[in-house]
Amino acid sequence: MGRKRKGDPVHGWLIVDKPLGLTSSTVVGKVKRLFNAAKAGHGGTLDPLASGVLPIAFGEATKTVSYVMDGIKVYQFTVRWGESRTTDDGEGEVTRTSDVRPDEAAINDALKSFVGDIEQVPPAYSAIKVDGKRAYDLARNDIAVELKPRTIHIERFDLIDMPGPDHGTFEVVAGKGSYMRGLARDLALKLGTCGHISALRRLKVGPFDEKVAISLDKLETLGHSAPLADQLLAVETALDDIPALALTEEEARNLRHGRAISILPVANRSSLEKVDPDAVYCAMADGKLVALTKIAGGEIRPLRVLNY
Repeated sequence: MGRKRKGDPVHGWLIVDKPLGLTSSTVVGKVKRLFNAAKAGHGGTLDPLASGVLPIAFGEATKTVSYVMDGIKVYQFTVRWGESRTTDDGEGEVTRTSDVRPDEAAINDALKSFVGDIEQVPPAYSAIKVDGKRAYDLARNDIAVELKPRTIHIERFDLIDMPGPDHGTFEVVAGKGSYMRGLARDLALKLGTCGHISALRRLKVGPFDEKVAISLDKLETLGHSAPLADQLLAVETALDDIPALALTEEEARNLRHGRAISILPVANRSSLEKVDPDAVYCAMADGKLVALTKIAGGEIRPLRVLNY
């Protein structure tokens, strides 16, 4: 028999506006203690020098984290031209300087090369594993790290402000695995100079944007006057883009026990016109998520069963 987790069975999503200076794991730890939750995790790391949207999953919502992390993300960041650093942000040591300062026309022309599917070498100070060790741990110990380029997708990359000759501010809509520090570094090189990110904020992750984000300070204040559970979003909120199947209670019970069910009555009830064998479907009963499923061989088969 497994060891029972300490804490309360809290389920759902909390969207935190992460402050500067804290790691994502530190924020999760603080929030987990505030809720006295048995289980919590985040939906996409933000560096300590970044602020913004940090989705935190509690309990059974942790089973849906991968779908949030696979979603589109929106960032706003400022590049400091003429200075590259070991970490590609303001935390590292200066490694190179340049007197070249790009103008607006040059920047907008260069941005065209960074839209669509592009190749990107992740920053040396990243969480990617190299021979079982995190790249940032190797870099901090002065061990040379050679990371291979990866294909990423950039939907939009816009210059939105030029506060002065030394800085440019951008907004990016990006897919999974994109490093903004890498974009800033590579854009500067494309422009014949060097640069690093001096400010970074995440505006959106999947279905969650900063409009629903709450600060740690406000959470701590609310904890003294109102139930914190009122701040939680439903588990299924993370899956808004995934088609839903309407189940009867008996069908839901079968899925919860790991048993496949027939697709025909569910398809008729759910107005399912076409079955995509590669798609994931949300099996719902009484407005609650029962399981993440796939359809094959005329059956609905459970991938991840939720119990809450």
